[in-house]
Amino acid sequence: MSKIIWSKIDEAPALATYSLLPIVNAFTKAAGVEVVTSDISLAGRVLAAMGLAEDELSKLGEVVLQEDGNIIKLPNISASVGQLKDCIAELQGQGYDIPNYPENPANDEEKALQAKYSTCLGSAVNPVLREGNSDRRAAVAVKKFAQKNPHKLRAFSENSKAYVAHMEGKGDFFGNEKSVTSDKNQKVTIALNGKELTTVSALAGEVLDGTFMSVEALKAFYKKTIEDAKANDVLWSLHLKATMMKISDPIMFGYGFVAFFEDVFKKHADTFAELNVNPNQGMSDLEKKIKGHAKEAEIKADFLAVLESDAPKLAMVDSDKGTTNFNASNDVIIDASMPVVVREGGKQWDRTGAAVECVAVIPDSTYAMFHAEMVADCVKNGQYDVTTMGTMQNIGLMAQKAEEYGSHPTTFELAEAGKVTVTTEDGTELMSFDCAAGDIWRMSRTKDIPIKDWVRLTVERTRLEGIPAIFWLDENRAHDAEVMKKVKTYLADFDTAGLDIQFMNVTDATRFTNARVRAGKNTIAVTGNVLRDHLTDMYPILELGTSAKMLSIVPLLAGGGLYETGAGGSAPKHVDQFLAEGHLRWDSLGEFLALAESLRFIGQKNSDAKIAAITAALDVANEGYLDNSKEPSRKCGEPDNKASHFYVAQYWAKALAESDNAELAAKFAPVAKALTENEAKIIEELLAVEGKPQDIGGYFHPDDAKAEAAMRPSATLNSIIDAI
Repeated sequence: MSKIIWSKIDEAPALATYSLLPIVNAFTKAAGVEVVTSDISLAGRVLAAMGLAEDELSKLGEVVLQEDGNIIKLPNISASVGQLKDCIAELQGQGYDIPNYPENPANDEEKALQAKYSTCLGSAVNPVLREGNSDRRAAVAVKKFAQKNPHKLRAFSENSKAYVAHMEGKGDFFGNEKSVTSDKNQKVTIALNGKELTTVSALAGEVLDGTFMSVEALKAFYKKTIEDAKANDVLWSLHLKATMMKISDPIMFGYGFVAFFEDVFKKHADTFAELNVNPNQGMSDLEKKIKGHAKEAEIKADFLAVLESDAPKLAMVDSDKGTTNFNASNDVIIDASMPVVVREGGKQWDRTGAAVECVAVIPDSTYAMFHAEMVADCVKNGQYDVTTMGTMQNIGLMAQKAEEYGSHPTTFELAEAGKVTVTTEDGTELMSFDCAAGDIWRMSRTKDIPIKDWVRLTVERTRLEGIPAIFWLDENRAHDAEVMKKVKTYLADFDTAGLDIQFMNVTDATRFTNARVRAGKNTIAVTGNVLRDHLTDMYPILELGTSAKMLSIVPLLAGGGLYETGAGGSAPKHVDQFLAEGHLRWDSLGEFLALAESLRFIGQKNSDAKIAAITAALDVANEGYLDNSKEPSRKCGEPDNKASHFYVAQYWAKALAESDNAELAAKFAPVAKALTENEAKIIEELLAVEGKPQDIGGYFHPDDAKAEAAMRPSATLNSIIDAI
C-alpha cells in the first residue's frame, strides 16, 4: 500500500484534520493509499526536544530525501518565545515533567536547556522539509470561482495618504550586503574581533551573503517615521516576521516598541530592569512581569497616556480587546498583515475600531520595496477589480534553507563594537564589516543545486503557461547580482526559444506584474525565498480572498513531493471562535487541492488506474465544492468546516459512483446514495453543536478523543464513512 504522510500541526488546521482525515482515509484506502500522520506541532516538537516523544520532524527530514517521499504539510506555528512559554505551561499543566524556558540563563545547564528549547522557535519546520523549490499558483477552477464570486476589496480614497516607510542607504541589510560564491567545499568561520561566532561548512558553488543592520540607523528610522506619521495624520503600524526570522525581527520589534513609548521606557527603566522586562517580547509579556508590582497601575496609566496623547495613533491587532500592534512580536506577521492593508484601502484599525489610513513601517528594504510599490500602485491607480484581475504565479527559490529564512544559526546581535570577518579555513578573508555594539549581523546561504533546479522549474512552467516569467533580481543588491550570474549560466543549458524570461529589480517587477494583473493578464514571478512568502500571500489574498486557496507544490530534489496547504495566519482567531461557540470557519480547500496533487503524483509514478480514478473524482469534488459555494460560513449557526468536509465526501462519492472503474463505482455507489439521502439529517446533526462552548483539552496539545468528538458530531455521517 502506498503512503502519504499528513502533518499533525497546530490550531485551526489541526482541528479540521480530526474531521477530514477519517473521510480521506476511507476513500484513499479503496485505491491502496493510506494517509498516516506525523506530529510536528509545536507541542510535539517541545516534547521531542525534552526526550518525551519521538522526533517526528527529523524523521520527515529523512522522508523528503527519498525518491518516493510524499508529504502533505499543513501550516504550523512558527513559535515566538511567548508562544513557546505558553505551550510549555500547558504541557506542564497536563502533567508533563518539563522545565520552564530560561529567558535569562544563569549557568551552563540553563544555557543548554535554552538551546534545546530554541530548536522549537521560529521557522523550525520549513527549512527541514523544503528540500525542493516552490511552485505556487491558483488552480484554474479556484481563480474562475473567485472572479465569478468576488470578495470585497475596499476602495482607496481619491487622495489616500497611505504609504510604506522603509530604511534606505547604508543602515539596513540591503545597503550593507556583501556576497561571494565559495570556490570549493570548505569551512567558513564568522568572527567578531577575532573571536569565533560560528563556523559553517560551505559547499562549492554556494552563495554566501554577509550583512548587518545598524541599530543606530534603525532607531533614527523609527523616530522619523513616528514624527512623519504625526505630521501626515496617519496611523503608525509596524510589520515584521518575528515568527520566521526568530533572531533579527524580535530585536527590530523591541526597538520599535521602545521608540513608540520612549518616555515610558525611560521613566520606568529601573523597574523594567529589576523585572527583566524584554521589549522584544512585547506588551503582553511586559504586563505579565509587572503584574502585582507596586508600580503596575502607574506603568499601565503611562502607556495609556501615550495612546491617548497627540502622538500618532497606533494600529491595533484587536481593537475590541485593546490589543495594540506591540502586544507580541508574533502578532505582526507581515505576509498576513500587509495584504490586509492593501485589501482595506490602505487602512488599519485604531483603538476605536475605526479604519484609518496608515503608514506601514517595514525596516528591511530587501522586501519592503515590494510592499511600498503595492501600496503606491493602489494610491495611484485605485483598488483592484477581483472580477477581471489576472493572476500571479510564483516559482520560489527555497530548497536547502535558501536565503534569509535559513539564516537563524548565522544571525547575531553583536555583543561589542568592531570588525566582523568571514574567513575560510586557509585564512582567506571573504568579507568584513565594521559594526557597532548591538548591530544585527547575519549570513544567508544559497546552495548551487537549488539554483539549478529553480531555473529548470522556471523554464518548465514558462513553457507550459506561455506567459512572461520575471526573475526578481536586482543587480544593485550584492546577493542578487551573484545569483543572477548563476541563473544566466544555467538558462543556457535549456531550450528557451520563444519564452519570455526577463530580469527586473523588485520595484520594476512589481510594477510590471501589477500592470498585467490590472489588464487581466497572468505573470510568473520567479523570486527568492522571502519574496516568495510575501508575494504568495499578497496576490492570492487580493485575487482569491485568502492564500489558503493557493496550490502549493514543492517538487523535491530527490524525486518526491511536498504539498503545502496555505497560510495559517488567521488560525488563532478561528480556534478562539470554535472554543467559544463550536464553529470552525477554517477553509480546508488547500488540503483538498494538496491531496489531489499528492494522489496524482502517486498515480502517475505507478501508472495506477485506481489511484487515477480516485484522483479524478476528487478533482470533480473540488470543483463541486467551489461551484456550489460550500466553503465554511464565518457565522455561528451556519454550516462550518465540518459541513464542508461532508459535502466534499458527498461529491467525491458521487463522482466515484459514476467512474469508469467498475470496482470503485460499485463500492461507492451505496456510499453516494447514503450521503445524499441523509444530507438533511447530517447537516442537522452538525448544526446542533453550533453555539456551544467546546472543551478539547488544550490549545497547543489537545486531547485527541475530545477533539475528535468535537469535530465529528454527526453520528449519521460517521457511520457511513466508517463503514466504507
